[in-house]
Amino acid sequence: MSEREAIPAGPRVWAVGALCRAVADALDARFNPVAVRGEISGFSRAASGHCYFALKDESGQLRCAMFRRAAGLLDFSPRDGDQVEVRGRLAVYEPRGDLQLVVESLRRAGQGALFEQFLQRKAKLEAEGLFDPARKRPLPAMPRAIGVVTSLGAAALHDVVSALRRRVPHIPVVLAPAAVQGAGAPAELVRSLQSLYALQPRVDLILLVRGGGSIEDLWAFNDESLARTIVQSPVPVISGVGHETDFTIADFCADLRAPTPTAAAELVAAPRDLWLGALDLLEERLRDAISARLDVLSQRLDLAAGRLGRPSTLVTRQQLRLAHHAQRLHYAVLSRTQRLAQAQQALQAELPLKFTRALVQRKERLERAALRLQLLDPALVLQRGYAWLTNEQGQAVTSVRGLTPGDAVRARLADGTVDMTVNRTGTTGRRPTRAT
Repeated sequence: MSEREAIPAGPRVWAVGALCRAVADALDARFNPVAVRGEISGFSRAASGHCYFALKDESGQLRCAMFRRAAGLLDFSPRDGDQVEVRGRLAVYEPRGDLQLVVESLRRAGQGALFEQFLQRKAKLEAEGLFDPARKRPLPAMPRAIGVVTSLGAAALHDVVSALRRRVPHIPVVLAPAAVQGAGAPAELVRSLQSLYALQPRVDLILLVRGGGSIEDLWAFNDESLARTIVQSPVPVISGVGHETDFTIADFCADLRAPTPTAAAELVAAPRDLWLGALDLLEERLRDAISARLDVLSQRLDLAAGRLGRPSTLVTRQQLRLAHHAQRLHYAVLSRTQRLAQAQQALQAELPLKFTRALVQRKERLERAALRLQLLDPALVLQRGYAWLTNEQGQAVTSVRGLTPGDAVRARLADGTVDMTVNRTGTTGRRPTRAT
């Protein structure tokens, strides 16, 4: 037997990281996905948006991590002590070798069916546009009357009335009582709201309020008919239902959501001292504006009075202006007359010279015309041996085609005339034809 064969076989030696991954794979194959119910402990939200907490019960505790994407889907703020149901997957955090639950969804425990119904109704109404921020109206700065819809026995009524009496005792409050819990609550809430709508324009703001409670206690405010009635309100509606972490369908439909009934009253009721202070400030600004305006008008009046002065002063000023214009007119006429006289003298001095020059120019033109006319005299042509022929009618003969043998013609020469008879005719370049 060899030495190697003598050594007994032991357990497999794992690298730490490999063992963590193997455990994680085993957990994933055996348990995931997993749903766990327990109480939140040590809840914290990191700057990155990730949430870390522990789920515990009387017999155990489990570390949980909820990353930012899943945490962004929460519709409430988890707090220590909350009973919740989570869905996720078990994993091993390898850097520390800790078992943790990576949470993918989280909801309050014991509210599963109602919460699912709430989410479905919320999605439906949101798709119809009932939550559209564009349709929500601003609150009136100074309401003439405030309507309140709540139960007569509710603590919320006392809180709202106390806040309004303390802050705006001068604004009337119209109460429309209705049940805020139970099967008949949604119908009563709808009737109360519609009764306030009928009072419009007396009531120009409505508070729909109720104290805190479980999702079952607040379920009347998730009613679909109530949601549509709120949307149809002719005046702004403020919803103050439950505590700050409670959300209902009415909150999304209202023009404004308040975290509590008291906060709803405070949103619409600025303290009277604040308004009185604002009035004092406006009075002071108005007084200053009037004083400044009066100062400006006084200065304008003084300036106008200085410009107007006494009537005699105005007349004297106008007389001086008239005398000035008369003097300017006199000098203008005198200057024009002098220029015309000088022009006349210049014309008189230049007229004989211009007349003589024009006479000489016309005489020269006449001589040139006479010379040109003399050059056109036919007698000059006759002196060079040419003759001027005319027929018996005295018309000039310029072509042999107008003559026939026997015609009488007269030839004018340089020193007289000769009467002749045509014996024959001929054209240039042809042999002449003898007359018979």
